[in-house]
Amino acid sequence: MAKIIGGIGTSHVPAIGAAIARGAQNDPYWKPFFDGYGPAREWLKENKPDVVIVFYNDHGLNFFLDAIPTFAVGAANEYYNADEGWGLPVLRPFKGDADFSWKLIEHLVEEEFDITTCQKMLVDHAFCVPLQLLWPEGTPNVRVVPIAINTLQHPLPSALRCYKLGQAVGRAIAAHEDQDLKVVVLGTGGLSHQLDGKRAGFINKPFDMLCLDKLVDDPAVLTHYSVHELIELAGTQGVEILMWIAMRGALGDKARLVHSHYHIPISNTAGGLMVLESQDAPVFEAAQYGRSPVGVA
Repeated sequence: MAKIIGGIGTSHVPAIGAAIARGAQNDPYWKPFFDGYGPAREWLKENKPDVVIVFYNDHGLNFFLDAIPTFAVGAANEYYNADEGWGLPVLRPFKGDADFSWKLIEHLVEEEFDITTCQKMLVDHAFCVPLQLLWPEGTPNVRVVPIAINTLQHPLPSALRCYKLGQAVGRAIAAHEDQDLKVVVLGTGGLSHQLDGKRAGFINKPFDMLCLDKLVDDPAVLTHYSVHELIELAGTQGVEILMWIAMRGALGDKARLVHSHYHIPISNTAGGLMVLESQDAPVFEAAQYGRSPVGVA
């Protein structure tokens, strides 16, 4: 049967992808950010997931303002990247799992989520950069399922709706008995940032730290914020915390913190990383890799 072994939240700034392409990970500006990913990579090597479900937000590569679904799920055996205009190199296709995706989609529709099913899907930096951060050597043994959440065209789904989507994904995985699969759920975006207007460059560290704290033990607190409150507190683009909330919903009531890292600024964004284990997963000792379980820079 399929089983969620953990969840990861991470930033997905295009400038990170550019730094990777230039080999700038050890440059003074970038090193404190990239250093935070060591424990996450070790956790993935230790646990060897078969499937990664990625909650992310498309930025106009696959969907544009004339047609943006609230929730879209990929149902393909390959997902292609393309040029977004950031100067990032186009990556090789990512391996999907159409059969698993269809089971997931069927379950979500049964739970009354109106899903857009995509048998072809271009994935942008919000999907690709996190996978590059977590698997710098590539993902040859991991299959992916993209789930795009609209954070671009209002009205946006509420934090509560995204949390419930994650919960439904968790139930769908638990109900999947056809294959023995280890699944990791990934939520990408943020943390606080605003790219435009009078508040361009806005970062709210206290709210970011609140989110990182509540996502561990009390994620329901974050579902009480309206979309407009999230924008006020985290910035226009900081509403990407919705993907982290969906990821946390998939893990169930209880989760265990393995590693957390926070660094500001990266580009004009608060860079965040969180690794959570399902409550019944074996304890992963991050300290054995020379790092404490929680680090904030």
